[in-house]
Amino acid sequence: MKKEIQTLLLCLVTILTYSQEYKFGKISKEDLEEKVYAKDSIADAVYLYKSRRTYYEYNTSTGFDVITDVKQRIKIYNKNGFDYATFAINYYKPETGQKEKIYAIKGYTYNLVDGKIEKTKLSKKSIFNERLNKYRVVTKITMPDIKEGTVVEIKYQIRSPFSINDLQFQYNIPVKKLRYKVEIPEYYVFNQRMKGYYFLPAKKEFKTGSIGSDLTYTINVNSYEGEHIPALRDDEPYISSIHNYRGGVKFELTSTKFPNSMLKFYSTSWENVVKTIYKSSSFGTELEKVSYFKKELSLALASAKNDQEKLMIILQFVKSKVKWNDFNGKYTDVGVRKAYKEGVGNVADINLMLTAMLREAGLDAKPILLSTRNNGVSFFPTREGFNYIIAGVQMNGKLIYLDATEKYSAPNILPLRTVNWKGRIINDKESSDWVDLIPTNYALDENYLAISFDEEKEISGMVRTVYTNLNALNYRSKNNHLKEEAVIESLENKYNIEIEDFKITNKKNILKPIVRTFKFNGEDLVEEINGKMYVSPLLFLTAKINPFKLKERKFPVDYGVPLKDKNTVSIKIPKGYKVESLPTTIAIGISDNIGVFRYKVVATPTKLIIVSQLQINEAIITPKYYQELKEFYNQIIKKQTEKIVLVKG
Repeated sequence: MKKEIQTLLLCLVTILTYSQEYKFGKISKEDLEEKVYAKDSIADAVYLYKSRRTYYEYNTSTGFDVITDVKQRIKIYNKNGFDYATFAINYYKPETGQKEKIYAIKGYTYNLVDGKIEKTKLSKKSIFNERLNKYRVVTKITMPDIKEGTVVEIKYQIRSPFSINDLQFQYNIPVKKLRYKVEIPEYYVFNQRMKGYYFLPAKKEFKTGSIGSDLTYTINVNSYEGEHIPALRDDEPYISSIHNYRGGVKFELTSTKFPNSMLKFYSTSWENVVKTIYKSSSFGTELEKVSYFKKELSLALASAKNDQEKLMIILQFVKSKVKWNDFNGKYTDVGVRKAYKEGVGNVADINLMLTAMLREAGLDAKPILLSTRNNGVSFFPTREGFNYIIAGVQMNGKLIYLDATEKYSAPNILPLRTVNWKGRIINDKESSDWVDLIPTNYALDENYLAISFDEEKEISGMVRTVYTNLNALNYRSKNNHLKEEAVIESLENKYNIEIEDFKITNKKNILKPIVRTFKFNGEDLVEEINGKMYVSPLLFLTAKINPFKLKERKFPVDYGVPLKDKNTVSIKIPKGYKVESLPTTIAIGISDNIGVFRYKVVATPTKLIIVSQLQINEAIITPKYYQELKEFYNQIIKKQTEKIVLVKG
């Protein structure tokens, strides 16, 4: 009996401790004194507590609304964690029609001052709304009085006439305690799918709800609880959307059955999703509009001799007429006519316009829906799975991809944000098909260096670099708007050299590779020890750090496109010196022809030729190959950092 009483008291203490520890507006001194999260010492911040409850509430005028209550408490350990004291809540709020609303925002900042807890309330002045486009608004919240060691907490409620937002278990920082609850009336049937690589089992139970005094119904309750959930950080290299790989649950509404109503099924195929999108007045209707551009387009095409010329003229014409406002979207924002007139629009405004012009010119053009890399990949049919449009043109038996939002894009050379698995090409109002978005042409960097030494062991030489395909697009986007002096200074700082005779060829000709040449000299590129000269064969192009640091990686390595990096170096052996030792030749690969690295040094009495080539043949490499890929890069670094040793002859 005594033992049972002790057990009961222990349970009561645990419940009381739990409720006290996470009562909003109350915080423990221990949380403020904590200097580091023991289970992840590199964490800049940690969610001490993350709570979400989603449930349905009946409104007599509009029916059921989805209510989501959110509470979160965050410990900030250092200045790198200050960003976690700023919140951005993105929600659907069109200028007309049904919309989501945010309510009851409350927050506090806690600091330890002279051993006492100091509490600062969130001011309304620190909360403001920003319209992203005609469909979405973001509420931004900046917590006050942030310092190293601060704890912040916030709560708010979102009321939505739509469906349930996905649950997310993992974040960029760890979670000490997580409590989620989703309560669904029997009238709604959802397909619930786990996503990512971290799972929390659902505890299922039932309770009763009512509408008025006459109608009762069953509520299905799913609860998820977790402790010490590890972070899945977004600073890992070569990844499209980390959100796809973080643990969570996705909710797909499949049917509804209300009292005295028929059973209603929702989109269960991508074909139906595309049909629904096409029917929107901000998609299909906009695609059919042509009168606003016909006259000017006719003049622009007057010199075109064939379909290829028509395609390029139209692509450049749209780019020159309408600038991208940096907003994605499968639906137009201001509409194609207004975007054309005012010279600015979102992705849909621009690329639906592009598709319409290509059709008007007699080309077989169709819109292609896709999800950007940041938006991730949807594994079941949903309209939210698409957030971008490009144009596709069938020509000579091949499908050519076009995107007029990117100033330096070219046919089949799209910005990396769009290269994400597959897109859905819309053949007509009734049919659509999947198309591959990952290109087969390599993104190529090719460097040629010719170098020599003077008597002071200072290296001078010439560099010629060729950027092809996506690498050329990226170079132009990054550098073309900069002054030449800024580009040179950046290279000098990166490589610790001095540059002269800098020249760029094909800077604006998007159909040709970028060619960059310059002369250089540097004082710290050679080591001299006991009369011997030690030279890194690839100089400042040497790979020194393995980008893959995780012990294991459960999500793919995503390069976006296949790639080739080739470096050829010609070294003139200084007068009076000879070769004592050289790196050996190697050729290594990754299983299933995923990648290959070749390295070769050829010596003559007066010259050394070094050729180093890395080739990755697959844009996406599954976790199965991660350990092999990691070791592959270790071998590359080991080889490239081997020295050439020269001695006096």
